[in-house]
Amino acid sequence: MARFVQPAPVPGDPYTGDPLLRSWLDRQLGAAGHDAARQRLVDLAADVVGPLRAAHADAEARPPTLTRYDAWGGRIDRVDTSAGWQTLRAAAARHALVALPYLPEARGTWGAAARVVQHALLHLYGAESATFSCPVAMADGAAALLSRPEVDPRVRAAWLPRLVATDPRVAVTSGQWMTESQGGSDLARSGTVARPARDGSWRLTGEKWFCSAVDSAVAVALARPEGAGRGSRVLAPFLVPRYAVDSPLADDGGDPGAPAPGVRVRRLKDKLGTRALPTAEVGLTDAYAWPLGDPTQPGLARAMTLVVVTRLHNAAAAASGMRRGLAYARAWAQSRQVAGGRLVDSPLHRATLGTAAVDTAGAFALAGHAFALLGRVEVGADPDAAAELRIIAPLAKLVTGRLAVACASEYVEAFGGAGYVEDTGVPRLLRDAQVLPIWEGTTNVLALDVLRAVAREDAARPLLRRLAAAAHTARGLSPALARTLTESTEQLRDAFTAVAADPDGVETVAGARAVAARAGHALAAALLVEHAAWGDEPAEVAARLWARRWLRHEDIAVDAHQHLEALC
Repeated sequence: MARFVQPAPVPGDPYTGDPLLRSWLDRQLGAAGHDAARQRLVDLAADVVGPLRAAHADAEARPPTLTRYDAWGGRIDRVDTSAGWQTLRAAAARHALVALPYLPEARGTWGAAARVVQHALLHLYGAESATFSCPVAMADGAAALLSRPEVDPRVRAAWLPRLVATDPRVAVTSGQWMTESQGGSDLARSGTVARPARDGSWRLTGEKWFCSAVDSAVAVALARPEGAGRGSRVLAPFLVPRYAVDSPLADDGGDPGAPAPGVRVRRLKDKLGTRALPTAEVGLTDAYAWPLGDPTQPGLARAMTLVVVTRLHNAAAAASGMRRGLAYARAWAQSRQVAGGRLVDSPLHRATLGTAAVDTAGAFALAGHAFALLGRVEVGADPDAAAELRIIAPLAKLVTGRLAVACASEYVEAFGGAGYVEDTGVPRLLRDAQVLPIWEGTTNVLALDVLRAVAREDAARPLLRRLAAAAHTARGLSPALARTLTESTEQLRDAFTAVAADPDGVETVAGARAVAARAGHALAAALLVEHAAWGDEPAEVAARLWARRWLRHEDIAVDAHQHLEALC
């Protein structure tokens, strides 16, 4: 008897096979703008299904290693990564994943919507990048921070061109050295100290606990300037060169791959997921650093420029992974035979995939809207966009991170036993998704951030305005959907009023997660309504089902089964 061999699932082209992505670009960019971006998207999609998919597998199969000493006892702290990781690095530069919104020609073509095009590129690249999307995010955040006017022009000129280069031989990425073992997200407990030097540079001393992309050429580190006092607001961001070649403290003629003086890689982290990404503990002893802005002034607000960008990238990575996981699960269901028929023809399995597709549409809308707002803030300094982004950034990250884990778990289960076997690659979907609700703020941290935005910055106003407008728009699509949005808007208005009245009360803080989740779910429904009103019929289906699932908490299985093709 011949041995049965199950065909491997092969998802289609991630650009041409994603109708929501393409219609979103039509709406956001206009026909001419989408046409101008099309070749970039086609080229990246072709790379993703070919060499980058292979590079992703290679990077996952050969995780990074740390060599602390050379053969003669010299400290080298060399982090070696696979050929696949280097291929993904080069592709990120070549396809301008970081650079695009900073390129004059891109801003000339798309204006503020250059960030929309960047989001589309990230949506294609992120899901199978072995999480090289992480150094891409941090490099973008560092570039945004360096672009602030108060940063020393000499520091900007030295590093910004390298961070936004599209030549892989020139381009570098950035790490992010924020957390410490005693504090974690409690930055007020940070112990890293910055001391001024005579030449205007600074020296950093301390221990950083979770330093992702430690192979990057530079990192943004938070430190407490000497004499600045306690608390988190006084912390300041500094740019720290990782390698001797970029540190003025290093002797001339040394190995360019040698660590910068005062920078030590203690160990690489053994993580649940993102295993191809080198994450380390780093010790600093009088390490050379450039201040990003005036370090004598409270600097945490400046550092939030970086955090907002990386939170948006986190949301983009979540939506990308959800969409690619759905594509794999659907390809599997189309070839898998169960009980005499294809798995994809089972009403129950179709309902499962259709429900995941609804969640994926909502996640994409949240991430896409956040990037559009960021572009409007950066190009034109739109005050309305800035006010809305203050609450949208944590909401988008919070909701998409949670959805990504739930969907990844569903995808693993959809493959049955094959989903639990490492060499199929399916378990990576779940392992890598789990970092998304953690990095750049856990769900609880983000929920409290939403409360602060509402209580201190009146950030509820632009959100409620968008929800009310969407409820009005929905009347022409579905009376039931309009009622649901209207009710949700009024509930949130009451909740936000209570938050503003007693922001530190026990009931307010204990209920922060529920309020933030409700706000994020209502926002996703509103965004899908906006897209549906523009003329996208599948978005109308997704909006109705999303509202029933997340705002009314109803079972949508039957409709998800019936509308699977429209939703995918």
